[in-house]
Amino acid sequence: MTKVIAITGKGGTGKTAVAALLIRSLSKKGQYILAVDADADTNLPETLGCEDVKTIGDAKEFLQAEITKPRPDNPDMNKESVLQSKVYEIIEEMPGYDLLVMGRPEGSGCYCYVNNLLRGIMDKLVKNYDLVVIDAEAGLEHFSRKIIRDIDDLIVVTDASRRGFRTAERIHELVDELESNIGSIHVIANKVTDTNREKLVKLAEELKLNLIGTIPLDPKIEEMDIK
Repeated sequence: MTKVIAITGKGGTGKTAVAALLIRSLSKKGQYILAVDADADTNLPETLGCEDVKTIGDAKEFLQAEITKPRPDNPDMNKESVLQSKVYEIIEEMPGYDLLVMGRPEGSGCYCYVNNLLRGIMDKLVKNYDLVVIDAEAGLEHFSRKIIRDIDDLIVVTDASRRGFRTAERIHELVDELESNIGSIHVIANKVTDTNREKLVKLAEELKLNLIGTIPLDPKIEEMDIK
């Protein structure tokens, strides 16, 4: 059964670097992994060393144009098949995992029909993998649209500050408000030092956050995050 992990966090926390490290680590364990960049900034491909990728956004724009175009020669065009073929074309095969980039949000006009088709396609696609790892937007817009319906574990990446932990708390509250199908919510604190680790553990307990790990302040990770 496919396990879906989503990683979110405000800008500057190292969210994408953590997602990339997790993907690389898990890909060495022999699991069939789909990495999904669901952040409109699309930083994950570059962090993973993959450039000039096509996006789901491009496919949606293509299909939106196709469904509004008069087709007297082919009125029964199977729009789901067209979009599905585009999605599969977009998937990048990387060493140890596949990469799918969602891309920019929709332009003007109603994309409800296209999004409904995409939900069905993504439901089928994720079942082909042992594990799906999503680098998500902090605002969880993709979850509110439920392009990927079910998330087993949501990991919130925060920096080593009270403000960052408060943001993690608000994300937790937002998930509850969205009534999304998200199983467990966890927190990883990044850029942690020996002097503040114990304080952060106590802060997580105070805010009732499930702190599952800390990542030390490391120049190599900082460099990876800004490349």
